[in-house]
Amino acid sequence: MELRQLEYFVAVAEEQNFTRAAERVHISQSGVSAQVRQLERELGTELFDRSARTATLTAAGKAALEHAHAAIAAARALEQAVSEVAGLIRGRLAIGMIIGCTIAPLFDALAAFHQAHPGVEISLLEGNSDRLVEAVRAGTTDLALVGTAPAGHDGLDTLTIISERLVLAVPAGHPLAKRRRVALRDLETCPVVCMPLGTGLRTVFDRACAARSIQPVIALEASAPDAIADLAARGLAAAILSESMVERYRDRLTAVRIEDVDAPAQLALVWRRTHNPAVREFLRYGRRAFGKHETSPDHDRQSSR
Repeated sequence: MELRQLEYFVAVAEEQNFTRAAERVHISQSGVSAQVRQLERELGTELFDRSARTATLTAAGKAALEHAHAAIAAARALEQAVSEVAGLIRGRLAIGMIIGCTIAPLFDALAAFHQAHPGVEISLLEGNSDRLVEAVRAGTTDLALVGTAPAGHDGLDTLTIISERLVLAVPAGHPLAKRRRVALRDLETCPVVCMPLGTGLRTVFDRACAARSIQPVIALEASAPDAIADLAARGLAAAILSESMVERYRDRLTAVRIEDVDAPAQLALVWRRTHNPAVREFLRYGRRAFGKHETSPDHDRQSSR
């Protein structure tokens, strides 16, 4: 009995199809079929009912599946433990990042990690903050850079990178442009442009409004801070952004403090506690990279998606 036979058996059981299982493990269908047949001969019984188009587990197959999963997990744990002792890290690392991410420290950390550990297969995906957090919870993503509200995320570890206030950004000539501060109540008749639901900045804004029973007029939505600032600069609506997001537009926009939004918008790395050495090692590179760039405008302006 070989480990690859168990892996092919699990793939067929989960896909319920030999062709899809072959695509998943990157060998021919005949190769998968031959290895599963060999496993069945060694066990002395059939693991699949092949009479229909779908490959379904027999009673023996169902009994074997849990043990096959355990054997594969044990083999991977053994390989990982030996690699750690030898100073090698292998495996996969799935990282999520907020949509339109241009945060240099994250890319610096990825590059340094890849150079140090080329044996780790890295995947990178974009999404809004809520979806990324759920992916981390589900285990389909190892860690993610997200915009978040201060309450955090139960069950996940968090490294806060940026924490800053929300502001109203308006162009010259806007009725609120000469005010030093505004209240949320002032926005009930003032159209605003804001990030969509599921982003950290929008969560902070919506919670503050709900706490005061205020219904703002959200006329426009955009995922990119640059798009929000540009729409506001053209006079289409007042922008809800974090302080540093407005910085590069200070020649076209004025930042007005929103006095009754106390909770800051935050940028954070989130992950589940894990024995995966690749995650722990990447966090080491992440802390180092973000520590060097804490005041970078290109970093800060993305802070609340």
